[in-house]
Amino acid sequence: MTSRRPPWWPWLGWAALAAGFYLVNIQRLSTAVLSEAFTAAFVLSAAQLGTLHAAFFAVYAVLQLPTGIVVDRYGSRLTASVGMLTVAAGSLVMAAAGGFAVAVLARLLIGAGASVIFIAILRYAASWFPPRRFATVTGMTAGVAGLGAISAATPLAVLVGAVGVTRSFELAAVAAVVVAGAVWLLVRRGAADASQREVDAAGVRAQLRALMRDPDQWLLSLVFFAGNGTTVTIMGLWGVPYLVAVYGLSVADASVYTLIGSVGILVGGPSLGWLSDRLAMRLRPMIAGLGLTAAALAVIPLVGQPPLWSIAAIYATVGASIGVSLLSMTAIKERYPPSAAGVATAAVNTWGFVGATLLPVAMGIAVDQYRTGAIVGGSVVYTPMGYRIAFAIAAGVVGLAALGAVGVARRA
Repeated sequence: MTSRRPPWWPWLGWAALAAGFYLVNIQRLSTAVLSEAFTAAFVLSAAQLGTLHAAFFAVYAVLQLPTGIVVDRYGSRLTASVGMLTVAAGSLVMAAAGGFAVAVLARLLIGAGASVIFIAILRYAASWFPPRRFATVTGMTAGVAGLGAISAATPLAVLVGAVGVTRSFELAAVAAVVVAGAVWLLVRRGAADASQREVDAAGVRAQLRALMRDPDQWLLSLVFFAGNGTTVTIMGLWGVPYLVAVYGLSVADASVYTLIGSVGILVGGPSLGWLSDRLAMRLRPMIAGLGLTAAALAVIPLVGQPPLWSIAAIYATVGASIGVSLLSMTAIKERYPPSAAGVATAAVNTWGFVGATLLPVAMGIAVDQYRTGAIVGGSVVYTPMGYRIAFAIAAGVVGLAALGAVGVARRA
């Protein structure tokens, strides 16, 4: 049946899923722009703000392996549709939140729904596109993440300024429902999915045991832990407060720099995915990209307050590095049979969002150690030293990931 479909058909399903991923990326990176509003509304410390941001990623990480199993068993259509409806519900809870606890619950709901979308896209790509194009499709998906990140910067700041936080989340809920309907209408199983219905519990356990015993899986997980964790933490949270505290910029002006970083995501993901497929290389671009990103991040702790033009370059490099870390998905997929595609990619993806859970809190704790005690406009004032230590943490984690990629290359 699938062979009769026109060659452009798979792109319709991908577009519907990608629309969901676009909305998910606005949600997960929105805290940077909303940080002052959240801090003032809920009277938050930096660590609490980091916790609110990280709640999305905590549940996202916990659900990755179950998501891989569910997507392999039930397909991308049902999984992603239910996921987007859950995002809509979480958005409505956030719109009505009157305190920190309810806001955390909302972020947990949004993260739970969002957790299925990327794995659903990877499973769909494995079913509908040839292996030689997998990194390209994955890179294009990262480009969609870049569009979401751009929208979560200055455009979101403008929207919130125009309609307020509550109405913005209500609009997000409506958009998520529309995307859920599009996924249900346009996404279908590929021929490669038919056998997945027969995968039993024993087969899943065998796949998980193989993954847990695979050193390459752990090293590639470290790559995505650092790459994804650092990108979403800086673009989605601390990139804006750092510029507000150290350079005295407004939130709207500071968001321009995270927008530049988001353009890096938009350009870097597709370009590096295409280049990797073109060269048939995964590890060399990964090592080079991670090393460059670690060096760029190290400028902030070493200099403290580098020129703003260099901040733009650093943020662009960090954004583009998501394309480098996503090569870990292609690398792990190529090490396992198609029947394990969902579980294998979910295992690595899990650690990317463990990184996105832990790094915001770790950086927030570092920033909190150097608070001045003053409060301006309802927000606590922090010193540059806390941010230098926070960015040093990020640089160190990415440097470790580069060494992990070297380890995979040496084992190849």
